Amino acid sequence: MTKQATKLGWGHININVTNLEDSINFYRKLGFESFIPAIPYLGLTAEPNPNTLDAGSRIALGLPNNSTGRACIMQLDKGFPKIDLTELTGLSQAKPLANVDLGLVRICLVSADLARDYEQLTHQGIEFLSPPQTAKDGLAEIATCLDPDGTLIELLQVHLEKWPRLEKS
Repeated sequence: MTKQATKLGWGHININVTNLEDSINFYRKLGFESFIPAIPYLGLTAEPNPNTLDAGSRIALGLPNNSTGRACIMQLDKGFPKIDLTELTGLSQAKPLANVDLGLVRICLVSADLARDYEQLTHQGIEFLSPPQTAKDGLAEIATCLDPDGTLIELLQVHLEKWPRLEKS
């Protein structure tokens, strides 16, 4: 009997934030739009008053008793993954990881014209680690910006025509 591999698909990437409105405005500058002003299965909404997460969700996510918060789901284009922006209230929270840390340290968004996007976003007050940089052998251009809480967002313009052709096995 052969063992079948698990079949999973993209759902969302969760980003915890300190101020839901500031984060919504930031991600809108990157081209995201509101998908749902809530995360219904957690019982969280974007309304001003925080909601309490139900026990099952709280336990599954490893959150303390009586965790409360606000949240929304945003999307880039109409596809997946979506992003969940979650503002948890009354919890001690650490800063996001940096590129030198283990674990999920950044998300990457593709740009068709990174120089233009970088200029537009800096004029809108978005902070970057550096101006766009050319990657190895000119295979891509990269710039990394920070959301209001320091989450790293890599913007990438790929030059596939310069990539080596690999033979299929």
